[in-house]
Amino acid sequence: MCGIVAYIGKKEAYPILIKGLQRLEYRGYDSAGVALMNADLNVYKKKGKVNDLINFIGEKDTAGHVGIGHTRWATHGKPDDINAHPHYSGNHRLVIVHNGIIENYDIIKKALERKGHTFTSQTDTEVLVHFIEELQTHFFLSLEEAVRKALSRVIGAYAIVVIDKNDPTKIVGARKGSPLVVGVGEEGEFFMASDASPIVEYTKRVIYLNDEEIACVSSDGSIVVKTIQNQELTPMVHEIELEIEMLEKGGYDHFMLKEIHEQPTRIADCMRGRMSAEEGWIKLSGLEEHLSRIANAERIIMVACGTSWHAALVGEYLFEDLARIPVEVEYASEFRYRNPIIGEKDVVIAMSQSGETADTLAALEMAKDRGALIYGVVNVVGSSISRLTDAGSYIHAGPEIGVASTKAFTGQVTLLTMMALALANTRGKIKTSYYHQLLSEMEALPHKVEQLLQEVDQVVKYIAEEIKDAQNMLYLGRGYSFPVALEGALKLKEISYIHAEGYPAAEMKHGPIALIDENMPVIVVCTNKSAYEKIVSNIQEVKARKGMVIAIVTKGDTTIKELADYTIEIPETVEPLTPLLSVIPLQLLSYYIAVMRGCDVDQPRNLAKSVTVE
Repeated sequence: MCGIVAYIGKKEAYPILIKGLQRLEYRGYDSAGVALMNADLNVYKKKGKVNDLINFIGEKDTAGHVGIGHTRWATHGKPDDINAHPHYSGNHRLVIVHNGIIENYDIIKKALERKGHTFTSQTDTEVLVHFIEELQTHFFLSLEEAVRKALSRVIGAYAIVVIDKNDPTKIVGARKGSPLVVGVGEEGEFFMASDASPIVEYTKRVIYLNDEEIACVSSDGSIVVKTIQNQELTPMVHEIELEIEMLEKGGYDHFMLKEIHEQPTRIADCMRGRMSAEEGWIKLSGLEEHLSRIANAERIIMVACGTSWHAALVGEYLFEDLARIPVEVEYASEFRYRNPIIGEKDVVIAMSQSGETADTLAALEMAKDRGALIYGVVNVVGSSISRLTDAGSYIHAGPEIGVASTKAFTGQVTLLTMMALALANTRGKIKTSYYHQLLSEMEALPHKVEQLLQEVDQVVKYIAEEIKDAQNMLYLGRGYSFPVALEGALKLKEISYIHAEGYPAAEMKHGPIALIDENMPVIVVCTNKSAYEKIVSNIQEVKARKGMVIAIVTKGDTTIKELADYTIEIPETVEPLTPLLSVIPLQLLSYYIAVMRGCDVDQPRNLAKSVTVE
């Protein structure tokens, strides 16, 4: 939610800020703005996307070697020019950008109004910068000390960057619950950003700030990091592996399409060095460190949101089917508020592409306090979840810029499959022959996904044209295919704005069947042989109500092909691995429908990539 970028150094700040905001736009695109410090402090901001900001600035003065920028996903205050960031302090001396929510802003605002402060926006962010101003001027504090004092009295989540017109040699940033990294460039050059994507073009040396840490960087090359409690820290500089090419579309029309087509490579990257079908082993370093405790857990709880929740649901089927360990899958947003029973013999697995999801982080902190082992499955290296957990594994999917997650889902499912197999083998719950068969089939997956993408593209595009004007769709699946149905429905909702629901196929008769008529496309995932006859019956029930059936089937299927209006074939594999294939055509179907409806595929309305507020 919201993207922050900042620069101080010898280069012109404006081009760096604009390029950085374009790379961060997946985090929010309701409005954008920059503040540039030269002889004066100029703020330019505009409702809309970064290109609207560029057009608004036009030939205005953009000189300056210090600046901060922001692209917004609105929380407090509607998306408009006034509520856009950056925000001035009352005396126009300070400017702030902010990602997060200040929960006690109203109390602070009323106290400041009694002192004579007036506010022009509806945002909590403007209240915060006025509060910093009040402390700075009343107690004659430096910028960094005023920020520290203010943050010690606010409640909520934040990543902020502040600059001071009276001290153009420094930038101050801080975080709690929302990510902020510091890039260390050439001598006297620093960057700050919500993630590494705006930084990697200029430096690969970064400092990850932890919660309740403040960084003050200066043009003389110095950097001071301290806690809100005023304890000075020694910052650790990390080398990031991100390549600039990963942040470009690479000839594709949209990032989402590129990321769909990257999946063969990314699935292979997730498995590389971690398993060998020929030698019969799986080794995940994070799992190996705590193998005995996880293998003997009384229960595994998976916490996640959105697409990651669907991947976790596949994980539940895998862990219970193969490793015979009880699993519960929880929405992180609900988990922490229902006073769950968690003990020292439980293992909590956190699923998050960004590794910054606020609800998931909060759930982990609660589980850790109660003595559970916590394990992270994330994509972004150095993210908050990866640093909070006892152990974990990266999915190595590379940057996912499209807001609708695709390759992160298959990366998470691939990782969970390896975990389930490793635990099944350790616990002696799987036949050796079946274990080796699954390993062999896993190694074949990248080729099968690549083959599938080539074979179904035109078929999916044709079906998309036929159903793109539908108002509602129903997605059905059983067993391993049920989470895939949920994920397919979510993708369609996210980017095409068509109402869609995923259901266990057997539940159709308990309500949703009332909706089925000739105008209701029903997408049925029919790839699990264990419930094949039941799926056939469900399709017959849909056809009896004149519903249109689009079926995802295994190559060579003839029975369902005769019943369905349209079929999409996937390569044959063992049942536990079918989600990694059957989800691909559903991703493509959502993509092509959205394109045909003229929707913004990469930046769908009201959504942001990384949900860092509750």
